[in-house]
Amino acid sequence: MSMPDLQCDRVPITGDATVEFGASADGFPVARIADTLLAMVLARDGAGFLASAFCLTRPLSEMTRDDFHGHEGRLEDEAAFRARVFETAQHKRELSALGRIQTRMAANTPWGQSQFATIYAEGIVSHMTAGHGGFHLSAERNLRVSSLLRKSSPWYEEDAEWAIVAHTFPDLFTAYERKCADDTIRNSWPSAWEAIHGRELAPGQSWTKDRDAFERRHAGDWVVISAIFSTYHADMTEVVATRGGMQDHRADDRRFLVPSGEYATRGPFGFVIDEQRHAVYDGPSDFIGWRQRRT
Repeated sequence: MSMPDLQCDRVPITGDATVEFGASADGFPVARIADTLLAMVLARDGAGFLASAFCLTRPLSEMTRDDFHGHEGRLEDEAAFRARVFETAQHKRELSALGRIQTRMAANTPWGQSQFATIYAEGIVSHMTAGHGGFHLSAERNLRVSSLLRKSSPWYEEDAEWAIVAHTFPDLFTAYERKCADDTIRNSWPSAWEAIHGRELAPGQSWTKDRDAFERRHAGDWVVISAIFSTYHADMTEVVATRGGMQDHRADDRRFLVPSGEYATRGPFGFVIDEQRHAVYDGPSDFIGWRQRRT
C-alpha cells in the first residue's frame, strides 16, 4: 500500500522538558513539565499512584485533587514519584529530538477512517480513528519485523501490537517507549520474548505466561467464574464455578459458599475451590439466574 497524499499542515512535535516540583493545595507532591502536570495521589488504601493533568496554568500550590485524573501506575514513595517525573521529562526531550510529524491523511484503516496520523519515518505511520488506532507499515518495513512477531497484515493495533513496531525500529522511539514495548511483548508474547532474549521468564515476569500456567495447573479444578455477597449467609460469598473456569453456557457449573475474607485474597487469574473445605451449596441463591433454575 502506498502512502496516501498528505492533507493539511504538518506539525512537528516539540516541547520544553523543564521540570518544576511543588506541593498541591491538598498537600500531595506535584510537578509540571511544560503543559503536563503529574501528581502523586493517595488511593483509599493509602497507597500512592501517579495521576496527570494537562494545560493548567495555575501555580502548583493551587492545584487540588479534582484537577488530576487517570491512574498511571503505583508509586511506593515520593522518591519513586520524582523518578517518574524525570523519566517523563527525558521522554519529552527525546520525543522532541525524534521529529515525528503529525498530519492528516485520507486513509482507511482496520478501525475506520483515519482522523489523525503521525509519521515516524518513511513507511511507518500511526493512525488514529474515532474509536481506535494503530501503525501501518509498508511492505518493506513489515519484512523487517521478526518472524516471531510479524503479522501477515501490515497493521499493528495500538493496545499491544504497537510494541512490535517499537521493538523492530527502536531508533524511532524514546527510551521510555522502548521500555514499555519490552514490557508489553514480555507480557503479551512471552515465547517470542524468550526467543529474542535467549532466556526463560520466571514466574511473575509475564502475565500471559503466568495465566497459561494457572490454566494448565487448574484445568481439572473448580474455578470461580461469578461471585456475589450472600444475603442468606453472613460473611460468605456465593460463587459459581466450572472446571478450569470455562466460560461456556454448556459447561457443568456448581455453586459454593466461600468465606468473604478468603475470597478477597483471590489471585489475578481466579479463585480455585478447595473441595475439602468448600462444600457444594444448593440453598437459596442471590444469583437471579439460579433463582430461576430452582423455580
